[in-house]
Amino acid sequence: MAALTVDTAVAAVRGAAAQAAAAKARAASAAGAGSVRFEALAKTYQSATGAVRALEDIDLEIPAGRIYGIIGRSGAGKSSLLRTINRLERPTSGRVLVDGQDIGRFDEDALVELRRRIGMIFQHFNLLSAKTVRENVALPLVVAGVPKRQIAERVDEVLALVGLEGKHNVYPSRLSGGQKQRVGIARALVHKPEILLCDEATSALDPETTLSILKLLRDINRSLGLTIVLITHEMSVIREICETVLVLEQGRIAEEGPVWQVFGAPKHDATRALLQPLSRDIPEDIAARLVPQPVAGGETVLELHYTGGESGGPDLSRLASVLGTSVRLLHGTIDRIQGHAQGTLLVAARGVSEDDLATLGGHVGSARILGHVATDV
Repeated sequence: MAALTVDTAVAAVRGAAAQAAAAKARAASAAGAGSVRFEALAKTYQSATGAVRALEDIDLEIPAGRIYGIIGRSGAGKSSLLRTINRLERPTSGRVLVDGQDIGRFDEDALVELRRRIGMIFQHFNLLSAKTVRENVALPLVVAGVPKRQIAERVDEVLALVGLEGKHNVYPSRLSGGQKQRVGIARALVHKPEILLCDEATSALDPETTLSILKLLRDINRSLGLTIVLITHEMSVIREICETVLVLEQGRIAEEGPVWQVFGAPKHDATRALLQPLSRDIPEDIAARLVPQPVAGGETVLELHYTGGESGGPDLSRLASVLGTSVRLLHGTIDRIQGHAQGTLLVAARGVSEDDLATLGGHVGSARILGHVATDV
């Protein structure tokens, strides 16, 4: 009888601890939480050839409600960093704080609650082929012991949210790649998380489907207010959806900032390399005609680069007033990112001097003379 009393007491203590952890988690979520902070984070893996340093000196904060992108080349440490947020990876040193709580101190009960507050979607969907859409989405709630009626209601809600009404009883083999990812997103949202982690979520999709999934994620962020943290190796994905971007290089922070700022004026070689696929070279027909010395009766070709920090973006009337009314636009690639116009213009004008370039001042991020051409270009 005494042993039974001790066991009962231990169970009661554990139950109280679990309830306290759950209450604390719910309170954090109710406060509109979803912030993540890394403090002096490092991660080292042991291999047959020795220690491999995957992350080092990671110190940054992801504010609640933000769409935050992490990019880097293969082996940069993106996945390792992402998986520390829900403690699928335990840091070797340093701390990860979710809603101000050091998750490294969580016991198993608190860790279960944490992972219900953090949804995750994957590159290859991770759906169970023998289960229907409804069953795949419902699985986290079934495991949590949620009553059947509540499960049915919640599954209907999230399938409608991701645009899969009428697909409840369909098996994954009958779905397109985009539909499979929508099922994965619905499953990740079924616990009403405050943070959504996206592990290369669009890498297996074609460009058109990628855009539709990114639009869905943006809509979810706006309607639900949850924090989205995504990793990718594609700068086009960062440009399309993220507000802030972190560039990782060999496990360290290369640079971080608003997407328009990092795209417009990259500071690190790794960032410039990642942006290279988005840049366009000088058109071949123009490049073939360029010569280093002025041509009699010809024009000077200028490359004008806009970083996004210029007031109002490209001002064509200003260009005409500085370079002369005969200024001609030869080629242009101007994007708008987060309300900032950035990109490059190639223009041709006569009688351009270095003083003219300086006069452009804050209206152009940078300007340089590429060469000279005859006027028939």
